[in-house]
Amino acid sequence: MDEQKKLDLVALASIPLIMTLANSMLIPVLPLMQKKLGITTVMTSLIITVYAAVSIVCIPIAGYLSDRYGRKLIIIIGLSIAAVGGVISGWSAWQLDQHAAYIGILIGRFIQGIGAAGAFPIVLPLVGDMFRSDEQVSSSLGMIETSNTFGKVVSPILGSALTLVVWFLPLAIIPVFCAISIAAIAIFVKVPNKNNQQKITFKAFLHDVGDILYKDGRWLYAIFAIGGIAMYIMFGFLYHMSTMLEEKYGIDGIKKGALLAVPLCAICIASFVTGKLIGTNKCKMKWFNFTGTVMLTGSMSMFLFMDTTKLLTNLILLSIGGLGIGLILPSLDALITEGIDKKQRGTITSLYSSMRFIGVAAGPLITSFFLDNDKMVFYIFTGAGLLCCGIALFAIHPSSKEQQEEEGLVPT
Repeated sequence: MDEQKKLDLVALASIPLIMTLANSMLIPVLPLMQKKLGITTVMTSLIITVYAAVSIVCIPIAGYLSDRYGRKLIIIIGLSIAAVGGVISGWSAWQLDQHAAYIGILIGRFIQGIGAAGAFPIVLPLVGDMFRSDEQVSSSLGMIETSNTFGKVVSPILGSALTLVVWFLPLAIIPVFCAISIAAIAIFVKVPNKNNQQKITFKAFLHDVGDILYKDGRWLYAIFAIGGIAMYIMFGFLYHMSTMLEEKYGIDGIKKGALLAVPLCAICIASFVTGKLIGTNKCKMKWFNFTGTVMLTGSMSMFLFMDTTKLLTNLILLSIGGLGIGLILPSLDALITEGIDKKQRGTITSLYSSMRFIGVAAGPLITSFFLDNDKMVFYIFTGAGLLCCGIALFAIHPSSKEQQEEEGLVPT
């Protein structure tokens, strides 16, 4: 990979890092926000959920716009909107009283979610556009997913540290991060020339999407489902762990953030290694994916049978689950990015990102209803993991190149 491409990739990797910080940095400080704002547990979870929920709707639209008007332009616009949302949330928390501050934060998070829809989801197809070699695409996607998970590792520590200055600083600092990323994208990212590309109408776009889903629906729906469920489990157990560390173990502040970072570090390491190992081998992608779902399901089920009163046991089991998620995500990215023609890649990867954001939105919200019943939380996680295992095993069959081409797993 030449030096310019490395700079391109570093600039692009800043986007998932910052968009992850915008959401995951709040996980460890939600209990503190609940006290400061005088709100319920469910209302607190909405600070995460509203960001993800609006992204679900906006991501496919951003994908279409990126196919039509260019990915770099849409990314810069998305980051700018996310920055505006951050300003609104931070100002509301600083200047307004409890109830009004909560409403202002939700409005800012809503706007931030719109911006996020035009940022990270567009990175995946842009990486596919920028590299001709399938192996470079796979390796680069692994680095992007690693940046995403590295953001999750840093988030709890950084979020906890920022609250030591002022409790709403994790909300207010996001515009600064967005400005840095906008500058990096504008300066370093050189997109392929598409002067000869025909711009399709929205009606034609919907028709093309329908054709792709009709032709390749089985494996695409499988990947959508696994991605959404994996993110649901991840954000669900992070929210659960954040609350339990304070309520059961009396741990808060930077120490709490460091403990939350342990399973996230496992995700980061596994994502990086998986991106390097799977290459262009789609059988490897399937079996790495399946192995990850088994590890995730096994770790969640062990919470039902083992004595989890000890903090070390919790961290070990969650780290095993994190390793599983780290195997899953890069494999899904590679399968969906390399299996779709470049002309529709932005749209289809955006649909996939929407499914992931459904999981992000559902995790804290659903878990907040069962915080007083640990067993129920992990029964749900285990059942969701078993569903992932079945889908990964039976719905994705890249057994040979010819079969891959027939089933849509490689471009034909």
